[in-house]
Amino acid sequence: MGLPELLAPAGSAEAVKAALKAGADAVYVGGKLLNARMNAKNLTESELADCIKLCHEKGAKLYVTVNTAVLDRELANAVEYTDMLYMIGTDALIVSDTGLASLIKDRYPGMELHASTQAGGHNADCAKALEKLGFSRMVCARELSCDQIKKLCMKSPIEIEQFVHGAMCVSQSSQCMASAVMGGRSGNRGSCAQPCRKCYNGKYPLSLKDMCLAGHVPQLIESGVASLKIEGRMKSPAYVYEVVKTYRTLLDEGRNITGKEAEKLKSVFSRSGFTDGYYTGKKDSDMLGVRTSEDKNSTLAVKTDFVEIPHRLPPITLSERHRPMPVTLPSNAGKISRNKPYPTARFYDAKQITGRDFFRHIYLPLEKFESGVCDGVVLPPAVFPGEEKKLAEMLSDAVKKGATDALITHIGQLETVLSFGLKAHGDFRLNIFNSAAARYCVSEGMTEVMLSPELTLPQMRDISAPKSAIVYGRLPIMLLTKPLGSGALTDATGAKFPVIKEAGLEILLNSVPIYMADRQKELRDFGIIGQHFIFTTESRMQCEEIVESYKNGKAPSFKKFRRILK
Repeated sequence: MGLPELLAPAGSAEAVKAALKAGADAVYVGGKLLNARMNAKNLTESELADCIKLCHEKGAKLYVTVNTAVLDRELANAVEYTDMLYMIGTDALIVSDTGLASLIKDRYPGMELHASTQAGGHNADCAKALEKLGFSRMVCARELSCDQIKKLCMKSPIEIEQFVHGAMCVSQSSQCMASAVMGGRSGNRGSCAQPCRKCYNGKYPLSLKDMCLAGHVPQLIESGVASLKIEGRMKSPAYVYEVVKTYRTLLDEGRNITGKEAEKLKSVFSRSGFTDGYYTGKKDSDMLGVRTSEDKNSTLAVKTDFVEIPHRLPPITLSERHRPMPVTLPSNAGKISRNKPYPTARFYDAKQITGRDFFRHIYLPLEKFESGVCDGVVLPPAVFPGEEKKLAEMLSDAVKKGATDALITHIGQLETVLSFGLKAHGDFRLNIFNSAAARYCVSEGMTEVMLSPELTLPQMRDISAPKSAIVYGRLPIMLLTKPLGSGALTDATGAKFPVIKEAGLEILLNSVPIYMADRQKELRDFGIIGQHFIFTTESRMQCEEIVESYKNGKAPSFKKFRRILK
């Protein structure tokens, strides 16, 4: 078995050069548009062209991140941007947005599409759905274990890329709205303010150490992954060089890191050391860490000599590329629906259920489905490799008990849901930000899609497709694989964020609910006819009061709440 590709990060042209000197097989960078590290230096068009030329001379590939959610009004510029990236010789685009992928699928001969970790790929069903969208590679979720990654590689129809070093999100990729909800800076849009690094309950229960899998190199080589990815587009050229050089040496020699090498790597950059907790399945408090003064001083003491590492690769010669024909963008000039609003709801527990004469569909989490009280199920927010059979058995059981509808949380679940005869509805976890994404999901068999709660009312109006929006409830702002061991988190302002558990995963909820009962005219004016309610921490009585408030258009009886913005 050949060695996997060693993929290096670069936030600047200088970092690209450092990665090549250290022996990278490929480098990934961001341009000035639509990348998840908008605060990095990033590269201009001319810098990108120069870096592509340099990489190809050295036999390395260059990938460009276009890995943020795209709004309707940005789609034209996004396609124009990807056209440019194709013409200058980019080897692959790293994309997360379903809508953008659907527009550029099969558009660029000789350039690959790689599904970003922001695409939420956990299992082979996800990979199959992404292959259908034109992707040839999927960056798998960072929270997968070694055994899960092996299972994924065995069944995936496309290549699997795996993170092996660098910063980790405590929330599952693409499933964090904390920065957007708490501070107005969207991680899904490339502007994360990192609320996970802040203090809660007097500690730092959301701040993870950086990942380091340098102690598992033979396993990584044998697992079947096509590419080993290092995080760090916000880091310095010296960081890129030192980390890439270390992994280059370990890969070439087929061995794990030594104690001395590990200490050097820790000095380069760490947050109280490193963790391999997700990879080994040891998801405990040892994974937590912050960047201390000692860590910073250690980094300052590191002296880097940018000596070129012997790593000979044949130069890459691309075939001539011709400008693609113009793409047809979805029109957002559709008529505003004047139909009567139809509400739907999900409840955390069957004991809360009320409003059966009010809601068109009532959903419960799949593992809690009960016949006679609801007609729909919410699928697990993540299905890990090896859990697919259990999912199918639970769906079969729910159908026998009377389930007719399902909220799906990833496009990889669609085929399974339809095979059981259930009507599929897209959940907010699909991150629908534009008409192209919404229409693709509907074309594949979804009855409608729930729009991202991060959107404003005008942005929701722009999306021309069968749609719904969350109009009440505490938004699930983080989906956590590592247990918190706490029923709630309280921040420095005193805001309290409840924690619930669903499908074996902990979910951090917002401190206040969305409330729009007294804004029904606004919702109708902006075409929000499908109106979804999320009930989590409410008692049965509180659920009844909310339903009555929405029936009668009452103003909120509580002081703190959140609106969908205009």
